[in-house]
Amino acid sequence: MEKLRPLKGTQSLYGEAADRFAHVVATFERVRRLYGFGRVEVPMFEMTGVFARTMGETSDVVSKEMWTFESRSEGSVTLRPEFTAGIARAFLSEGWKQYAPMKVATHGAAFRYERPQKGRYRQFHQLDAEVIGSADPMADVELLCFGAQLLEELGIEGVRLKLNTLGDSESRDNWRAALIEHFAAHRSELSEDSQERLEKNPLRILDSKDPRDRPFADSAPTMQLSAEAEDFFGQVKAGLDAAGVAYELDPHLVRGLDYYRHTAFEFVTDQLGAQGTVLAGGRYDGLIEQLGGPHTPAVGWAAGIERLSMLLDHDAKDAIEAAILPMGEEARTYAIRAAQVLREAGIAAEIFWSGKMAKRMSRADAAGAGAALIIGEDEVAAGTVQYKDLRTGEQRQLTPEDTIDPITDLAAEAMLAEWEEGESR
Repeated sequence: MEKLRPLKGTQSLYGEAADRFAHVVATFERVRRLYGFGRVEVPMFEMTGVFARTMGETSDVVSKEMWTFESRSEGSVTLRPEFTAGIARAFLSEGWKQYAPMKVATHGAAFRYERPQKGRYRQFHQLDAEVIGSADPMADVELLCFGAQLLEELGIEGVRLKLNTLGDSESRDNWRAALIEHFAAHRSELSEDSQERLEKNPLRILDSKDPRDRPFADSAPTMQLSAEAEDFFGQVKAGLDAAGVAYELDPHLVRGLDYYRHTAFEFVTDQLGAQGTVLAGGRYDGLIEQLGGPHTPAVGWAAGIERLSMLLDHDAKDAIEAAILPMGEEARTYAIRAAQVLREAGIAAEIFWSGKMAKRMSRADAAGAGAALIIGEDEVAAGTVQYKDLRTGEQRQLTPEDTIDPITDLAAEAMLAEWEEGESR
C-alpha cells in the first residue's frame, strides 16, 4: 500500500504554528473593521480567462504557475493564484457595481505551482484588501494606513514601506517608449529573460535580479510625470505624512502590467531572506476594463499569512481565562455546568479532567489561566466552587455565576499588562 504523505509545497499546522496563523487572521479581521472594509468571499476557482486576462498571458504566473484543469462542464478552470482578479470579476458579474465605491477585504487559500522555499508554498494563504470605484488619492492613503496599522498591531518590526508612482496613462506610455529605446541599445548584453521582455514588458527589466541587467536597469530613464500625475502622487505623500506613516521613495519599484497606474508600494523586511516582501499592492485603474467592464479606478494590496506568521516576535497562543478542576465522579457533571456558565458569559474555560492536583494546576498555569474553579463533593452539595486567583493565591467559595466578574477583571488586567509590554518593546 502506498504510504500517504503531504503533497510538496503544502503544510499542516498545529500548536504554536496554527496559533500564529490564527492570530494574523484575527488581527486582520479586527483592523479591517476599524477601517470600514466589508468582508467578501469569492470562489476558490474561476474560468481560466479571469486570471489570464488580468495577469497577462505571458506572465510567469499564467504561463508556468497556475493550477489549471478541464472541468466536465465549464471548460478550462484555474485555482485562484491571487484574489484581485476574482473580486474584479465578481464586481462585474454579481451586481456589485451598484455599491461602488466599495471597500472590501478577504482572506483564504491561493495556489501557485512554483518551487517551495522559506515563506513560499504551492498552497499558501493571503490577506487581501481592495478599494474599487474610487479615483481619489485618499483611497490609496487609507489603504496604506490599513496595511501599516496591521503590521504594527502584529508587532512586526523592521518593516519599511517603499513607495513609487507609475504615473497616469500619458506618463506611463511615454516612459515605456523611453525604456524600450534605452534597453534596445543594449539588447545583446541583457539576460535572455530581459530580451524577451523588451518589447512586451520593459518595466519588468527594472526589477530584474540578473547581474547582467543591473547596470542598464540602474541607468534607465526615470518617469517624467504629467502635472496631473504629479499632483496625485503629491496628495498620496501628503496623506501619509499627515497619518504619520513613514515611507521611502523607490523609483525602481514597478508593476509590469499596463493596467497599473499611479501608486505602487511594498512593505519589505530583511528578516526573510530573498522573500522579503510581506505586503504589496498598487493602483490598477485599467484592470476591470481588461475583463470587459467600464473604466473603474481601483487600488488594493495583498499579504502572505505564512510570511507574517513567521515574523511574529511573541507567543500567539490563545490563552484560556479559567481552569476547572473536578475531583470525584459527581464533580465531573457539575464541572460541565460551571464551564457552560463561564463560556456563555464569554469567558474561555477549559476543564482539566484528571491527574494529580499539582499537575493539573501546572497545566492550567501553562495554558494561561488566571483563575481556577476547584470542585469537590462539598462544592457539588452546596452548588458552589472553590474560586482561586492564580496570580495571588487567594481562594474563596462562590457560585459559578459569581465567578464571572472576578475572572473578567483578571482577564482585563492581563490584557492591559500585555499591551503595556508591547508598547515598551
